[in-house]
Amino acid sequence: MDCKNCRTPLLESHFFCPNCGGKIIRKRINFRNLLTDFSAQFLNYDNKFLQTFIALFSRPNDVIGGYLQGVRKKYVNVIGYFAIALTLSGLQIFLLNKFFPEVLDLSSVTTKGTEEFSKKNLEFINEYQSLIMMLYVPLYAFLAKLVFWRNKKFNYAELLVVFTYILSQISIISSVITIGCAFFGVSIGSMALFLIPMQIIYSGYCLKHLYGLSMEGILLRTLLFFLILGIFFVITSVIAGVIMYNSGAFKEVIEAQRAAQNVSYTASSVINWTS
Repeated sequence: MDCKNCRTPLLESHFFCPNCGGKIIRKRINFRNLLTDFSAQFLNYDNKFLQTFIALFSRPNDVIGGYLQGVRKKYVNVIGYFAIALTLSGLQIFLLNKFFPEVLDLSSVTTKGTEEFSKKNLEFINEYQSLIMMLYVPLYAFLAKLVFWRNKKFNYAELLVVFTYILSQISIISSVITIGCAFFGVSIGSMALFLIPMQIIYSGYCLKHLYGLSMEGILLRTLLFFLILGIFFVITSVIAGVIMYNSGAFKEVIEAQRAAQNVSYTASSVINWTS
């Protein structure tokens, strides 16, 4: 019998290949095998995913800093972890759209008349969430490079790794929380009130450990980071507004708001007249 991975001759007493370390599979696949493999890969405390997930909370410098220094076997590598995050994010979107469409209602956190516009934006974000997440990585890395321009500890490529891990961790925990809250009927708008501050705090926590900053130092740089990010989004919003105005989409939003105000005024007038 030879190893199916590297073709090294094996003995009957071998459970793992002495050359490549691959597990020797002698039985055909059945449901029991699949459940056993799934448990070993994802539910066992010793598996890399759980170790990486826990360590990114307790020791982010050990995972991210270790990877930058050449550690590859101890934790899930940055690309693999990002792939897991994208998979869970896709699962989250599928479950919400299929079983909990009511939690995607943004009427409680949007202005009257903009519900349809907000709905279309949410649908766009859900459809292209993977691409948007990929674009956030180089954007945040660039902003961090500006914020820490005097600190030369990490170059831009290394910051790409840093934010890939950070955003992957945020995406994974956000997906878990969102799916859990959906069972209780919590809207995605209400979840954002918790998830956005959590993302800010966690990002600052990781950067504090990676750069070895004091609490005051990370608070100042976090404020500077979001100041620059705010300027970027203002510029982006202006560009988007010009595009919407030229395409007629902005006019539709204004008309929808006026219609909502007219309905609200008519309803209040009827109530006052009948009272």
